[in-house]
Amino acid sequence: MASVSSSKVLFVTSEVYPLVKTGGLGDVSASLPRALCELGVDVRILLPGYPAALEQLARKRKVALISNDASPFPDARLLSAHLPDSNVPLYLIDCPTLYDRAGGPYQGSGTTDYADNYLRFGLLSYIAALLGSDDSPLTWRPDIVHCNDWQAGLAPAYLHFITGQKPATLITIHNLAFQGIFPPATLPDLGLPAESLQIEGLEYYGNLSMLKAALFYSDKITTVSPTYAQEIQLEPLGMGLQGLLATRQDDLIGILNGIDETAWNPRADPHISKHYDAGHLPDKRVNKAALQQRLGLRIDKTAPLLGIVSRLTEQKGIDLVIAIIPQLMEWGCQLAVLGNGDATNQNALLAYADLYPGQLAVTIGYDEQLSHLMTAGNDLFLMPSRFEPCGLNQMYSQRYGSPPIVHATGGLVDSVTDYSSETPRSDQASGFVFADMSAAGLLEAVKRALDCYRDDNIWPTIQRAGMTRDFGWSASAARYVELYRALIVAND
Repeated sequence: MASVSSSKVLFVTSEVYPLVKTGGLGDVSASLPRALCELGVDVRILLPGYPAALEQLARKRKVALISNDASPFPDARLLSAHLPDSNVPLYLIDCPTLYDRAGGPYQGSGTTDYADNYLRFGLLSYIAALLGSDDSPLTWRPDIVHCNDWQAGLAPAYLHFITGQKPATLITIHNLAFQGIFPPATLPDLGLPAESLQIEGLEYYGNLSMLKAALFYSDKITTVSPTYAQEIQLEPLGMGLQGLLATRQDDLIGILNGIDETAWNPRADPHISKHYDAGHLPDKRVNKAALQQRLGLRIDKTAPLLGIVSRLTEQKGIDLVIAIIPQLMEWGCQLAVLGNGDATNQNALLAYADLYPGQLAVTIGYDEQLSHLMTAGNDLFLMPSRFEPCGLNQMYSQRYGSPPIVHATGGLVDSVTDYSSETPRSDQASGFVFADMSAAGLLEAVKRALDCYRDDNIWPTIQRAGMTRDFGWSASAARYVELYRALIVAND
């Protein structure tokens, strides 16, 4: 049996910062393995060889050739490297046929998914399973294959149907809404037996679901916050999988994500204009002025500046933000938005930006540097998600003294302490939480926040409460180590 300090974990993911990132998964896939490595876990990341990832890694070497003679997929080379600025080993699947695309990891230049995503991430899952099997081309063998989201979801299924010694398997759900659903006719191309396409397997309302495969075949399931682990066992957040998740509740564990406190540190952030900490809050105002200037907002230190860094989708509650913009503008607020998503939401935001020049700025796309400056320069951070498995931006904003306004769901309610006049320990309050998922509910929370913003006694207390909270990975990574220990013992 492997000891905790020598346990070997293959961390399977479709994105990892800074090589490729579309959202929180990329951040977590970088920071959690680093934290696990610091705790003595021999963790190695498996990632598709996207062009952007290959270009950023100057030092990489071929360690194996995966031939299509032994798999249903095109030939692929397995390359070895290290995650930038870390000691975490990294394996990349170099398969130009599937990964050499000019667009993002899941879509081209538009919003349509690649038609062969089932093959692209089927290969990721297949190689993850291969590296854990007796047929692995590597001498290093994982004790645990830790899969992340649907893109790695078939790995536990592949392992289920092979013989010989196998590693334990774990799936982490970062967002149950994305399930990797494909027509049943794709099954033969994936090399899985016909018997796998049934209710007790991959079948999902007549289709094939890669995420369901992991939920059914994995030894354990984690989600990225305790509240979300409870929410997904019921409608509507179970997304059609609540029955399966409820039957596996003993194997379902919620572990709140942490953040990279080195990358997100207002005392040393290279992306912001002025460094500061909880003891030097006036220095934060320099970042507000810099942000206003960059975005073309009116330079006004008294105007409350609200910020959004988000996918512009219904899940994120962007429609509610759009509904209250006229009232925010009437109250003298400024609003800065960074993100992309639904065309309807984007167009509505851009139209309001034209209507309120100097008060509202919208940047479509993603800009890492701007996201840091916004986190530092905003007075308040808006995150009214209808559901949020964990969320990271509400943690970043608290760490930067920009209290968040969040809906009471998932990781948001697990990581933000609401301020109200009835809060028993007001020195613990770090933001504003609302339960009524409506424009009126959001507006009421904004009004509460603005009342505090204008109170020179209350506001710094709320800022400091968030800035001094521990959002690092140490506690959460330790829980993963405990889970790995239990999996290794059970699989011995």
